[in-house]
Amino acid sequence: MQEIKKYVEENKQRFLEELFELLRFPSVSADPKYKGDVLKTAAFVAEKLKEAGADKVEICETAGYPIIYGEKIIDTALPTVLIYGHYDVQPADPLELWHTPPFEPTVRDGKIYARGACDDKGQFYMHVKAFELMMKTNTLACNVKFMIEGEEEVGSSNLGIFVNANTERLKADVVLISDTSMISMENPSIETGLRGLAYMEVEVTGPNRDLHSGVYGGAVANPITILCKMIASLHDENNHITIPAFYDKVVELTEDEKAALNSAPFDLNDYKKDLDINAEWGEKGYSTLERTGTRPTLEVNGIWGGYIGEGAKTVLPSKANAKISMRLVPHQSSDEISAIFQKHFESIAPEFVKVKVTAHHGGEPVVTPTDSVAYRAAEKAILTSFGKKPIPTRGGGSIPIVALFEDVLGIKSVLLGFGLDSDALHSPNEKYDIYNYYKGIETLPLFHKYFAELSK
Repeated sequence: MQEIKKYVEENKQRFLEELFELLRFPSVSADPKYKGDVLKTAAFVAEKLKEAGADKVEICETAGYPIIYGEKIIDTALPTVLIYGHYDVQPADPLELWHTPPFEPTVRDGKIYARGACDDKGQFYMHVKAFELMMKTNTLACNVKFMIEGEEEVGSSNLGIFVNANTERLKADVVLISDTSMISMENPSIETGLRGLAYMEVEVTGPNRDLHSGVYGGAVANPITILCKMIASLHDENNHITIPAFYDKVVELTEDEKAALNSAPFDLNDYKKDLDINAEWGEKGYSTLERTGTRPTLEVNGIWGGYIGEGAKTVLPSKANAKISMRLVPHQSSDEISAIFQKHFESIAPEFVKVKVTAHHGGEPVVTPTDSVAYRAAEKAILTSFGKKPIPTRGGGSIPIVALFEDVLGIKSVLLGFGLDSDALHSPNEKYDIYNYYKGIETLPLFHKYFAELSK
């Protein structure tokens, strides 16, 4: 551990400057205008992997953005760790809510503020620097393979094709991912489950053109009003989702499982204070930790229509749109949920509007084992680094490729993240604590060490 700390201390400023350089690339995969920047980011990642000591580094072209692959095979008799991460980021909008420019990393109170600081540039880059550390100190205990993609934020549509075409190249004993969070640095944790995702877009059309709201108002249905009513009907008075068959495959937690989940440190007052809300909201009969980690949800991610510019324009719009995501739990299928959502949403449309439903990307829920060699290695690494045994938790987010790796490569994942729920992922003023960044670089080499030892 002292050798690890010494190397980090000697190189900490360079580690930070390199991360800043990575964060300055606006690698927004959802917006085609950033294509050149996304490709520059891929080239930067490939170059840094080479500098760290990886072999066979390749920028693998796909139908979308490239996947960066690199490896270091020191002994085929040793276990192999496949490290996954993504270099693309969410759009920074709304820009006016950022306190500092989203692609100019700024440090305030020991925290790095930038889009992608935590999700996932700061987290995957810890692995690159931890790998460099192990190479420079001659302490690499496992074979290592890297697969860093550029389309995670838009559904990883080309990753499955790549994985299926490269099963031999990607052969490994475990997938190691840092794209999740801990309870806190004082209460380290490891996520042992992720929810799935079904992402939909809906369009409600009324008249064939925008109308004068005075001339036609009261006689022609307003698509925005109708859409709002339809969306509101998707939850009942107990905030239970009303789509038929939505809960058919949802398995309730046992009382022991509920007790274990709710034993994690959590202060509801701190939670409300951090979010500046007066009360929590959710499905009746469940705690906040149960709602965010083990229950399916339906959320409106965006809604628009009509006139939203400066001043007033008295218009009855022709169309209204919304984006809706559903988080799924074990045994629910993204394809099945997408299909029943579409059927239900079309069925509740009144006759005076037309409805179009489009399914975007999705992914399956997963639960990772806590009795595997890899989990025990992660647990021991955190115990050594933090001085505390990590708490197993369930994550509310989705990483669709975890199920893909299990299905295609036949290997489980370990979700060893160092972010915090308060890091404002996907929001303005995303941040990542410098302490967490360095702590990750210190802890990851210990995972490799213990994984090799426990695999014997």
